Amino acid sequence: MVCLMQGEKERNAAGSGPDFRHIDTWIFDLDNTLYPAGSNLFAQIDERMTRYISQQMNLPIADARRLQRLYYNDYGATLSGLMRLNNVEPEAFLAYVHDIDLSVIVPDAALNQAFARLRGRRFVFTNGCGRHAQRVLDRLGLAEAIDDIWDIRALDYTPKPHAAAYRRIVNAGAFVPGSAAMFEDMARNLVPAHALGMTTVWINNGSSWSHQGPEFPAAARGHIHHEIDDLAEFLHAIRV
Repeated sequence: MVCLMQGEKERNAAGSGPDFRHIDTWIFDLDNTLYPAGSNLFAQIDERMTRYISQQMNLPIADARRLQRLYYNDYGATLSGLMRLNNVEPEAFLAYVHDIDLSVIVPDAALNQAFARLRGRRFVFTNGCGRHAQRVLDRLGLAEAIDDIWDIRALDYTPKPHAAAYRRIVNAGAFVPGSAAMFEDMARNLVPAHALGMTTVWINNGSSWSHQGPEFPAAARGHIHHEIDDLAEFLHAIRV
């Protein structure tokens, strides 16, 4: 079910969904946003990060896990901390941690139909790598619906929620933030998008992953224009 704020409920009661007719740039996070968080796909990535750190730095698993979480909390992505403080080569890290089993991901007909409604350009904005994003999109049947993928390489290894990452995608996509909508399962990642003037949509999927990461920026109600729990349903409901 789509979770709507009071104003949206009133508009829907009158027979119309939230108004997105001003949007011509659609920006989607990847993990736990375009596929259900219940698939636990990100758990595979998380476990492989721990193993990589353990192997490369000759640390016990428990110590590798603590370092992984520390870097994630401090920098927004474990890789950013590893690059800054341990001179880890990013390509080897990305290849290893994203070598996962995607069999739990299946084509999503409802989401594909919803994407077909969206006028304008559609992008994936992820702290992961482009190859992983492409594999997931292929599994979902959404590869042809996405105009480009902005991954950690395209962000010059500066991840969400750093403001520089958002400025970089605005420049890369040459779009006006006020005509863009961003969809994310991590509310804090919507704070910089809101600051730029984007319409923000939080997928509140109940996943523990969605509440991890840097302590700041902290998302408040004012940073989130729409809170939902079903992306396909919401995209079918909006006015475009």
